[in-house]
Amino acid sequence: MQHASPQPSPSKGEAAEASLWPGLQDQARRTTAAEPLLGGFLHATILSRASLGEALGALLAERLADPLFGTERLARLIAEALANGPGIEAAAQADLRAIGARDPAAACGLLTPFLYYKGYHALQAHRVAHWLWGQGRAPLAYFLQARVARTLAIDIHPAARFGHGVFIDHGTGVVVGETAVVGNDVSILQGVTLGGTGKEAGDRHPKVRDGVLLGAGAKILGNVVIGRGAKVGAGSVVLRDVPPCATVAGIPAKVVGWCSDAVPALAMNHALPLEDGASR
Repeated sequence: MQHASPQPSPSKGEAAEASLWPGLQDQARRTTAAEPLLGGFLHATILSRASLGEALGALLAERLADPLFGTERLARLIAEALANGPGIEAAAQADLRAIGARDPAAACGLLTPFLYYKGYHALQAHRVAHWLWGQGRAPLAYFLQARVARTLAIDIHPAARFGHGVFIDHGTGVVVGETAVVGNDVSILQGVTLGGTGKEAGDRHPKVRDGVLLGAGAKILGNVVIGRGAKVGAGSVVLRDVPPCATVAGIPAKVVGWCSDAVPALAMNHALPLEDGASR
């Protein structure tokens, strides 16, 4: 059951922590001054916390707690994972920075995505579940997966592996299967499925390389590879490998062009090429 996820180096994580957390606290103070009704909430979630990891753990526990499991017990479990899981907190910081860089709605600062974006919350909860899975604690990992699926409508198997700098935008309806692997700096829109074909066992889910952009509602089925820097158009069904830097679209998906952006996931350009060379 041991699985090792790609993670950012500790030095990058420490650098991100040094600048990210004070900025979040400063924005929380300014928001409290502008909207006093949020003061108690922001104090409990941000201003009374010593670090981004502590705040994230408390936030996830409050959002995902089951009445029979309890918020405090879940918070302790998440804190254990953050303290002992190599790279979890650093990856959480990289994912948050990815939102700020790619989502125009987050232009006003990272406090809003940190507090409210369910795609971000689901991914960080998955990182905790994945650590539990690697420790041989499958029942707890499945419990956390089920809580995320029920409360956030995002279903990621605990064994699936994710890199850092991953952006799950909106997130509703995203499904990721057991043997799926998602690289670094990938952007995933709502309704994306990284699934099996329904008739295979073993290694049966997609492998998404670095820098890939997966458009809304895209379905990638089977043990196929989405090459580095590729783009999958919204609503496409991918059943075969996608070459690096290719743009694919359709049902079934086929190559319709080649990406003009060096890293489509960072550019977030969902336009597809037309026959005359323009885009739509």
